[in-house]
Order: sequence, then structure tokens, then C-alpha cells
Amino acid sequence: MASSLLLLLDDIATVLDDVAVMSKMAAKKTAGVLGDDLALNAQQVAGVRSEREIPVVWSVAKGSFINKLILVPLALLISVIAPWLITPLLMLGGLFLCFEGVEKVLHSLLHRKAKTQSEAEVELDAVETDLVKFEKDKIKGAIRTDFILSAEIVVISLGTVALAPFMSKVMVLSIIAIVMTVGVYGFVAMIVKIDDLGLYLTQQASNFKKTIGRGLLAFAPLLMKTLSIVGTIAMFLVGGGIISHGISSLHHFTEQTVDQVEHIPTVGAIIGALTPTLINLVIGIVAGLLVLILVKTVQKIRGA
Repeated sequence: MASSLLLLLDDIATVLDDVAVMSKMAAKKTAGVLGDDLALNAQQVAGVRSEREIPVVWSVAKGSFINKLILVPLALLISVIAPWLITPLLMLGGLFLCFEGVEKVLHSLLHRKAKTQSEAEVELDAVETDLVKFEKDKIKGAIRTDFILSAEIVVISLGTVALAPFMSKVMVLSIIAIVMTVGVYGFVAMIVKIDDLGLYLTQQASNFKKTIGRGLLAFAPLLMKTLSIVGTIAMFLVGGGIISHGISSLHHFTEQTVDQVEHIPTVGAIIGALTPTLINLVIGIVAGLLVLILVKTVQKIRGA
């Protein structure tokens, strides 16, 4: 009896050790998407009132957990009954990300900014008249974007453990889903509260703390502006990357282009490293524009 128990414990320890190793591998492979996820979600919750930032981040985090509760079993099921469906579904998500990216760019370019104090007050009043709707739209948009990025994280993790036993797959995907969600939204919460930390430090007696506080207050809007730009670019990069990997001809074109530019003297290695990113960016922008044209055409036909 004792020997059987020891054997069982040894088997459990072996499985857990394998799961830990595979989880580490999966985390490394999803690190790039994690960076995009962080930038996108920090961008999505920007513009919310200071006292509502943490509740909004918490609402998005809960939505992200629900996304993964849906995606992990769904990915495991599809990988068993119809693995060929994973790539087309991911590509649809990638196209949606590209479409959202184009909409954000066009909105920032076409949106007329307030030039006078009165115009700024009118815009502010328009937002403040329905703050609940504004927050709900922010949360819905962030959860929708998170769903696509979470799907990519789950699929990448699933690819890492493709040959593992089923229960190991379940454990690895569950660990990755929890760690990624806690990590991303923990960082997002820290980022959106930088200005509050700066304000708190400026109210302290120490001159050193006041200096740090003023620095954080100056840094916070620059950081949010940067994350807004990076988050939009990330939409094109992630969406374009998904489309590129899903269409073999585009994937081969990228590989061939990298091989060619790497032969350029001196700067070949640097350009070769940047080339896939640039190609994915172009693919993402073109795909987003095509989807936007298609959507507008369908809307006009339905309107007519």
C-alpha cells in the first residue's frame, strides 16, 4: 500500500514537473503577444475618470477570465474534432483586429479637435452626459479585443503542448490563461494609476518625493499617448501576423524577403530582423482597409 502511494506521488510529481516545463515554454512563445496585449488594453481603458479606472480595469479583467473560460475548452475541443478550423478562426479574428486598427486611425485623423475653450467644454459635456455608456463601450471594446489576443495566446500555447497528454494540455493552458490575465491586468492597473501616485507624492513633505511626483505627473500623459499609438500599431502587427501565418504564400514571401535582405552588407542582419515586423504591419493595414471597404459597401447596399 505504501509503495503504491509513493509510486502515485512520484507520477504526480513527474506530471507536474512536465507541466511546469511546458508552461515555461508556452509563456516564452506568447511573450510577444503579451506585450501587444498590455499595450492594447492600457490604450483601451484610457480616458476614463480617475476614480473609475480600477473598476473599469477589473471589469475588463473579469471579461478576460470569461474569454479564457470559453477559449480554453473550445480550443481543446476543436484541436480534437476539427484542428483545421483553428487557423481560419484565428484569421477572422486577425481581420477584425486590422479593421479596428484602421477605424481608430481614421477616427483620430478625421475627428475635429476642439480649438476653443467653449468647443472643448461642449465635447466634455457630451461625454459627461452619459458616463455609464462611455464606460460600458470602453469595457466592451477592451473585452472584444482581449478575446482575439487571448485566442492567439491559447493557440500558441496549444501548439507548444501538441504532443502532450490531454490532462497536461488542460493544465498548461489553464496556467497560461490565469498567469497571463493576472499579469496583463495587474500591469494595466499600475499604468493607469501612475498619475495618482504622482499626485500623492507631490503632496508629501519631502522635496525628493515632490520632485518624483512632478516627474510622474509629466510622464503619465506621455506614457498613455505612447501606449495609444503602440496599441494601434499592435493591432496591425498581431492581425497582420495572424493573416501572414495563415496564408502560406505570404508566409513564404516573408521568409524569402528576409533571406534576401540578410545578404546586404553590414546592416543585413538588422534589416532582416525588422523585415517580418514591417511586412506584418503592411499586411495588417491593407487587410484592415479592405475589410473597412467591404463593411462600408455592405452598409450602403443595406441602406439603399
